[in-house]
Amino acid sequence: LQNAELGKRAPRWIRDNEVTMCMKCKEPFNALTRRRHHCRACGHVVCWKCSDYKAHLEYDGNKLNKVCKDCYHVIIGCTDSEEKKKKGILEIESAEVSGNSVICSFLQYMEKSKPWQKAWCVIPKQEALVLYMYGAPQDVKALATIPLLGYTVDDAPRSADLPHSFKLTQSKSVHSFAADNEELKQKWLKVIHLAVKGETPECQNE
Repeated sequence: LQNAELGKRAPRWIRDNEVTMCMKCKEPFNALTRRRHHCRACGHVVCWKCSDYKAHLEYDGNKLNKVCKDCYHVIIGCTDSEEKKKKGILEIESAEVSGNSVICSFLQYMEKSKPWQKAWCVIPKQEALVLYMYGAPQDVKALATIPLLGYTVDDAPRSADLPHSFKLTQSKSVHSFAADNEELKQKWLKVIHLAVKGETPECQNE
């Protein structure tokens, strides 16, 4: 929702399983300590610290509702210039880059000898040579970024790998990925083969 509409219309609630961290302070949720709360104004999933605010919401008959810090400041009309600080490279929101990306999808990811894990992978249009990895599609901070230029692509999976896997290697760093099917793997490879040579890939999201 745009700022002017906050509190006037019911928001779309982001589902709990679409995030792995608080959408405001980026604190990871875990089973024990991080209960998930929804801001009643913007619908974002936030941790208890970031949901400790209340504001009167027009769409709910002006009743007091739990809101996040950002919405609280907007609704009561004070701005927080601190929040306008430049976002760091990892702090670009996944939804922001996914909506304007060359390609994005879930891939399995493995680093060195760690177990495979599912990651939401995105190559944004404005940085078509960088692969961003998020825990989930609505996360507000990337877990890692891989600048693809100069990597070697190895697309022949070994028997221990998942069937539709490929590797990116550069001196000592090796990143393994696996797609759910061969078609998706080929889409990613098409983009990555260009990116490692420094060429801007065509959009694959159509």
